[in-house]
Amino acid sequence: MTSDAECVLKNVLLPDGRVTDLSLAGGKIIHVGAGRRADRTIDCSGLLCLPGAVDMHVHMRGGEKQGYKEDWVSGSQSALAGGVTTVVDQPNTIPPLTGTDAFRGRVAEATRNAYCRFGINGYVSGESDIAGLWEAGALAFGETFAAASSYGGAVSPDECAKAFSLIADLGALVTLHCEDVIPGDDTSLAAHAALRTAKGERVCMEMLTARFPPGLSAHFCHLSSPLSAEAAMMALPASFEVMPHHLFLSIEEHGTVSEGYCKVNPPVRHEMTRKALWEMWDAIPVIASDHAPHTAEEKSQPFSAVPSGIPGVETMVPLLLAQVYQGRIALSSLLEKVVYTPAHFLGIPASTLLPGAPADLALYPRQETVAISAEQLHSRAGWTPYEGMQGVFPRITCVGGHLSYLRNEFSQTDGLWVPGRGYKCPQVE
Repeated sequence: MTSDAECVLKNVLLPDGRVTDLSLAGGKIIHVGAGRRADRTIDCSGLLCLPGAVDMHVHMRGGEKQGYKEDWVSGSQSALAGGVTTVVDQPNTIPPLTGTDAFRGRVAEATRNAYCRFGINGYVSGESDIAGLWEAGALAFGETFAAASSYGGAVSPDECAKAFSLIADLGALVTLHCEDVIPGDDTSLAAHAALRTAKGERVCMEMLTARFPPGLSAHFCHLSSPLSAEAAMMALPASFEVMPHHLFLSIEEHGTVSEGYCKVNPPVRHEMTRKALWEMWDAIPVIASDHAPHTAEEKSQPFSAVPSGIPGVETMVPLLLAQVYQGRIALSSLLEKVVYTPAHFLGIPASTLLPGAPADLALYPRQETVAISAEQLHSRAGWTPYEGMQGVFPRITCVGGHLSYLRNEFSQTDGLWVPGRGYKCPQVE
């Protein structure tokens, strides 16, 4: 007797409160209701089923120069163990993805090693082949560095304006890193924040917004304060994202880790700003991780020598789902920010948990939270600034119906690259 489904997930709790079965086949959900005949059936009693998250801002490191910090195996496994089924890799790699050869090499590296879906952005600079990158499959452009940051050189206003025009003509999305960096001694979290102020972040945003051509689709990365978030809302139809580290960490409250571990660009702000950003939760369109791992040795140097960046792809959804369980935020709003809105901005499908939708999903304990520990995480970084905070981690994560993460074991599948709309598949001779 032939089966109707490849896998049935029985007794899952859906976000709308129903307990039902999901039948999966051909990479999609084929039925919601009594399970079909299947090659494999998994009892998911006691588990909440959520669509797989889309993290539109990660730095997967890798390559010859950065693989010791993170690579596509460890980074994508971290994503799956945090309920993220699609990541979007930023192009400030070594070397940066300014041309098609480097871009195709990055796609090939990820294709060999990734365990979750991935898109890759094209780099924006005066030397970038914008049209070539779009045809090679860039999902979007940027993050575009209007101020220098780790492995990203600042792009001048004139270069930005030229790139914006080209990107608008293609109908592509550009993402923007906005800061105004003041010279000074970078010796502590407070000093770091004083050199990269919230006001400077907003001034940089306004400078770039004034150079937007008609029709440009723009997205502001990792906004760190209500001041900059309000500026983004005034720049409609531009969108923006906020990171967990700006919601959970501050200069005064940074958990059990030393200050260097919380050094990031834009900086974590004062506690009053962090709380005010939480007050804007409903107005935030996207939450992304800005997963940017460095080793513990690098982060343990004197503060001025510490590189900026925090690992976060594995803890993003678990931290926020714990806030749902504690009654602070609504589950529906979380799903909008980590699934539906980022997928919409990127022009990619998101799982709706309905028949015909991609079978990208994760199953979480219904109420159980755990204390986050670096020992349980999968990044090569080997540390987390969220040590001891509460999180809700998935037990199972499916990508295209494949059981990619099950009982703390990983399984790789193919067909994971998500190219952009401009992709022109090379002709086979």
